[in-house]
Amino acid sequence: MLIQSIHYTFGTADGDRAAALLVELQDLSRREHGVLAFEVARGSDRPNIFALWEVYRDQAALESHVASEHFTRLVVGGLRKLAIEREGWLGSPLAPAAGLATHSDVEDRA
Repeated sequence: MLIQSIHYTFGTADGDRAAALLVELQDLSRREHGVLAFEVARGSDRPNIFALWEVYRDQAALESHVASEHFTRLVVGGLRKLAIEREGWLGSPLAPAAGLATHSDVEDRA
């Protein structure tokens, strides 16, 4: 399991545009096989700052996400161009969660 955390800072005028891109990215990313979680938060007191918390089953799932059409369109062609600052890190959980269901697993059961 891999966890990626990314913080984006946008100009005040770009906050709402970034939010729209991030909502679409979150929705599409949650549908990907191997994405266990994909959460986006917007700063309450600084609405031009966003935090992403992404959990992938393995390296292959992360690589598939980065290779997706929506990542190229929304992140490479959108968010990164709008961002003033981007900081991120990738790590592994100290103790993997047992029985964590993926978004795909939940949809398959429906």
